[in-house]
Amino acid sequence: MTDEVKTTTFSISSEDGAADEVTIPAGLVDLVAEGDQSDAETVGDVMLLSFASRAHHIVHHGEDTDAELEAQEEAVMDLFEERFGVTFGEATGHQH
Repeated sequence: MTDEVKTTTFSISSEDGAADEVTIPAGLVDLVAEGDQSDAETVGDVMLLSFASRAHHIVHHGEDTDAELEAQEEAVMDLFEERFGVTFGEATGHQH
């Protein structure tokens, strides 16, 4: 990594007390931010989008899905719509 790229670190903690940190280039946060979003809101959006995308891919384009996995995918899609005000399909143009 070059010294020219400014980075920013985000802390993540879970209800069970586990914690982690992730460091990313600060410019990427600015690039994907919408309006006057805070950096934390932007990272939260990207995180939820990533989980929704991954769950969608596993359930609809993968193999060996089961009822529990499908329920997890449905729950993340509900959370996605709650946060963004549109369905995953509407947001991504990827409809099934």
